[in-house]
Amino acid sequence: MAAGASLGEAEAGAAGTALAVFGVRIAAAACAFVAQVLMARLMGGDEYGIFATVWVWTALAGHASTWGLSQAACRFLPTYRAQGAAGPARGFLAFGAAFSLAAAAALAGLGAALVWLCPGLVAAPYASPVLVAALVLPFFALQDFCEGVARGRDWTLLAVAPPYLLRQGLVMGLMLAAVGLGAPAEAATAAACTLAATALSLALQAGILLRRLAAERRPDRALYPWRDWLRASLPMALIDLAGSGFNFVDVLVLGFLLPPAEVGAYFAATRLLQFVVFVQYAASAVTAQRFAAAQARGDREGLCALVRRWSRLTLAATLATGLAVVAAGPLLLGLFGPDFQAALPLLAILVAGHGLAAAFGPAEDLLTMLGAERACAAVTLVLLGTAVALALVLVPLLGLAGAALAAGLVTAGRGAALALFAHRRLGLVTPAFAR
Repeated sequence: MAAGASLGEAEAGAAGTALAVFGVRIAAAACAFVAQVLMARLMGGDEYGIFATVWVWTALAGHASTWGLSQAACRFLPTYRAQGAAGPARGFLAFGAAFSLAAAAALAGLGAALVWLCPGLVAAPYASPVLVAALVLPFFALQDFCEGVARGRDWTLLAVAPPYLLRQGLVMGLMLAAVGLGAPAEAATAAACTLAATALSLALQAGILLRRLAAERRPDRALYPWRDWLRASLPMALIDLAGSGFNFVDVLVLGFLLPPAEVGAYFAATRLLQFVVFVQYAASAVTAQRFAAAQARGDREGLCALVRRWSRLTLAATLATGLAVVAAGPLLLGLFGPDFQAALPLLAILVAGHGLAAAFGPAEDLLTMLGAERACAAVTLVLLGTAVALALVLVPLLGLAGAALAAGLVTAGRGAALALFAHRRLGLVTPAFAR
């Protein structure tokens, strides 16, 4: 009875944490939405489309710069904690932060040098925003690693509030202040505001994180089995990069094929889609490290129960949120401008794809947390290539609807494929509709 009560209390606590994370992400999405509306209104369709394209590339490069160490933190830190291994935990924290910062700085320097030395490499309107965005990369990558560390230590609100709530609010406030002081309402100005917002939110998050870690520091000497870390994190990096690619590949393909104004309209629909994506993020932020901890304890029964329960909760929340977003779509898209309301069918297609993917459960988290990250990476990369190919075929035929259809189909297909691999490799049944 006591064990059952303890399990119930743990599940209730996890559900409460997930709800809090979802609330933070919804608040952040609201701030981001207002910020995007503000920028679209201030800059106009062309400049907004340029900023959207540059920001997508910045986010992809920033996530990639951690080389998967941010995601690996959710696997190694709970495992080391369950095993009482303080030395490797200390080494991981120092190595991950230094590696992420150095990799991002090197990538940013290389990119800026290419744009500066080869003026024709990017179109003239993109050059200044790209150079400013290069400065964002080291801050973005380090904040991504800090988020992973906080998640790995179960400090979930510290993980999500600074990058997703504070940063978005600062972008909006700084953009208003900059334009009010006479700065041009252009993509380069928006990129500069993003740089300042990222640096400020990172300073706050890193300061709190360091204080908490110092409070529980043990005298164990730091150990650096970095080969083990990179062996696990590199496939995770491919998964994360490809996963981010699933969220952005349609926008990137459209950036090559269609005018900036049309890209901006599609990007507005993807901003509303984030409300749906955040459901999965909230569940993952709470459960991924719990999967790793249960595996480290050898608690197979508890692991299966956790997977089953959260698969169903996540699907129900995803469907409810998706229906609400589509219902409010005409009003919310109209805030961007009268031309943006035409993106409502695109939003419906994208939401349907994510709803189908949610039905297949948390297979990605299980594969990455339980040692099958290479299989997950292979599936994800193959399907990312499929997404690009489908978009290149369907966009010339169907325009913006082709991009949405390609993204929705591949998102759902990825969920199904990962669920199949989780069953074959790990013996775990992940779909919410399975018995």
